[in-house]
Amino acid sequence: MQPSFFDVDQRHEEISKMGDPLEKLNECIPWDDFLLVLSELDKKERKSNAGRKAYPAILMFKIVILQSLYNLSDNKTEYMIRDRLSFMRFLELKMEDKIPDEKSIWLFRERLKEAGLIESLFNEFNRFLSNQGFDAKKGQIIDASIIPVPKQRNKREENKQIKEGVTPESWKETPNKLRQKDTDARWTKKHSQNHYGYKNHINVDAKHKLIREYAVTTASTHDSQCFEEILDHRNSSKDVYADSAYRSEESDQLLKDLELNNKTHYRSYRNKPLSEHKQQINKARSTIRVRVEHIFGFMQNSMGGKQIRSIGIARARLQLGIRNLTYNLCRYGQLLRIAEAV
Repeated sequence: MQPSFFDVDQRHEEISKMGDPLEKLNECIPWDDFLLVLSELDKKERKSNAGRKAYPAILMFKIVILQSLYNLSDNKTEYMIRDRLSFMRFLELKMEDKIPDEKSIWLFRERLKEAGLIESLFNEFNRFLSNQGFDAKKGQIIDASIIPVPKQRNKREENKQIKEGVTPESWKETPNKLRQKDTDARWTKKHSQNHYGYKNHINVDAKHKLIREYAVTTASTHDSQCFEEILDHRNSSKDVYADSAYRSEESDQLLKDLELNNKTHYRSYRNKPLSEHKQQINKARSTIRVRVEHIFGFMQNSMGGKQIRSIGIARARLQLGIRNLTYNLCRYGQLLRIAEAV
């Protein structure tokens, strides 16, 4: 029997009483603030009036936020929207409304990628945060996290050609195989373990633990190579925290030239251990720098893990841009609840 509107409303009330996190998130985010940026998607002229009308951009944007929040595949996202009342309420969909299918979700992300809008959406929310009084304060913390992608089972010669920027001839003959090959992702080693994928480099303000800048590279890119790119000149404090991987003559000179306080961890070298004094300095700086680890921990434990399902660095930049924005949306909700409790 088809549920009545009264039954659905009653279920909504019960879900609310149990504490629906999506309801709380939906209430505090100014979704309409993203409309101006998303309107860029409509500027591309349609070739014809044939075919179904596009779903509202805000609806699709909220869907990719949901998808990122729970790290869902396109197929799983469609299923969860159909299955969960909390998802439908978050998206403001009624029982009789048409649900975007997995193909529509994929196409919307592709449109975001092709239009290059994710950075604009990320920056738009950062402007909102500043207007709400959540400016970058008490220093900035820089760090990077390896983002795994499905491993490629390539031959040694194929990997050699990929690194040289050449597409293996055997792949050209099988387009379906080529579409499934990520020629941008790279291997790297950390703590004696091999990792394959990309890196999410982020700059976090120490006061609010919000991501202010980010960059996405291959996993083999050294952390320090994005140091200058993600420095935030809006932070009210001149303190810059980073782990010892960022310690170099170049970065030290850069911070000096910019008149910023270098709080990068000291590093030891072979046969040159750190003095007791520098160890104590590192320990004190760690109490601040650890806050960036809280963010990566939240992404790992509360957002379905770090792995992404995409092929190529362009899509990786989109996915991780959405992930960083989704984290900020969640963190903003947390900050409001903390302020209310005081």
